Amino acid sequence: MRETRSDGELLRAIAADGDRRAFEELYRRYAPWLTARLRGRCADAGIVDDVVQDTFVAVWRGTARYREEGDPAGWLWRIGSRRLVDTMRGAGARGRLRNALARLRHRDEVSAEERVLAGVEHGDLAGALTRLSPELRAVLQATVIDGLTTREAAVLLGIPPGTVKTRALRARKQLREALA
Repeated sequence: MRETRSDGELLRAIAADGDRRAFEELYRRYAPWLTARLRGRCADAGIVDDVVQDTFVAVWRGTARYREEGDPAGWLWRIGSRRLVDTMRGAGARGRLRNALARLRHRDEVSAEERVLAGVEHGDLAGALTRLSPELRAVLQATVIDGLTTREAAVLLGIPPGTVKTRALRARKQLREALA
């Protein structure tokens, strides 16, 4: 009978020996969970699947190293969420808007913000959003479109909560000026 190894033991075996079985076990434990969490942030299943794969490739290649501080699941979430943000930045504002709108179609009740976003993909707001820096757009994506709290957005983006608040204020000010 085979003993189940802890997450830490699996990660040490992957890092030290390139243990393929340890990697496969870690993947089986966490890939479905990570996929489900990321799909809550991005409606595009293809992007999510790519991000999950990139996350585990980083673990396998050792470009992401677990320092045995905190929960391995949290560590994997930080890698995956940062890779998702990077991917979304690369997709541009229009791609993010499409992803947000696709998610909206799955909800029963549409908020006022969602109705506005649905009608402005090619309008003034879309242009104003595109002119924001990627950092400011990412904060708006996380807090306004994804509906995350400041703390959740900070974890997703890998920045302090105070920075999330500051960037959100700057983004709103720039949008007000652009749309005035």
